[in-house]
Amino acid sequence: MLRALGLGDFLTGVPAYRALRAAFPGHETVLAAPAALAPLAALTGAVDRVLPAAELAPVAWTGPPPDVAADLHGDGPASHRLVAALTARRTMLYASPQAPYANGPWWEPGEHEVLRWCRLLEWYGVPADPGALSLAPPPVAAPSGVVVVHPGAASEGRRWPAGRFAAVARALSRGGHRVVVTGTERSLTRAVADEAGLPRAPATDLLGLAALVASARVVICNDTGVSHLATAYGTPSVTLFGPVSPALWGPPPGRPEHVALWHGSGDRPGDAHGAATDPRLLLISVEEVLAAVAGLLAIRC
Repeated sequence: MLRALGLGDFLTGVPAYRALRAAFPGHETVLAAPAALAPLAALTGAVDRVLPAAELAPVAWTGPPPDVAADLHGDGPASHRLVAALTARRTMLYASPQAPYANGPWWEPGEHEVLRWCRLLEWYGVPADPGALSLAPPPVAAPSGVVVVHPGAASEGRRWPAGRFAAVARALSRGGHRVVVTGTERSLTRAVADEAGLPRAPATDLLGLAALVASARVVICNDTGVSHLATAYGTPSVTLFGPVSPALWGPPPGRPEHVALWHGSGDRPGDAHGAATDPRLLLISVEEVLAAVAGLLAIRC
């Protein structure tokens, strides 16, 4: 199963991993993905082994060809070639304008990322449940009942201003909540914590982050992997969207514990990899975020 991408991509693929595990119970399931994701892959119950792989780099497969190879990465030749190089007995991949040769379903650009990979497998006769997003509890301890504020994202285009995150964290802290600012971008995390008047949270690995999210009261974040961790653990969340619609990458519908804030239209009105904060993110106010958090906390109580 090729999905050599980031945390959010990995988590949206969980229903597909589970579907393939169930469809081929006598097989070893191998996920070609960044090595850092291996601890979380073990929590899916669907991945026997992570084969370290970088994005669109050759997969270091050894031994006999796999029986089945699924391209859960993309819709064109760049990822198709990597799967074809495995010479599997059976391949599963999307057809698209870039790959009209593929014997598979047609890629729909406006489809939710979770549904996309379930539909691919179903076309090949593998039933998939898009709601099967949960992870097992992480085998590490974390403080419970905190409010997690996660200001980072892979690109500046998907980052709500740090000062607004600090204002939210400060207001919640003054309201009696224990607030923890998390993130791999340590300078950003420190800046938000300092401006909010909060202690700096220690650095943590992915398992530690997962444990913190799993035991939190609510998570506040940008459109990034942490929002999908909140979905995986059923932790109430407020996610801020800008260049990409939550209809593509947001929480599953019908789950009121997850709130997506967005002031946009269309599927991808902005640049998800942009170097400046998307203007749709700037339309989200501190007061709007605090109101959403208050609503979730009221339901939780």
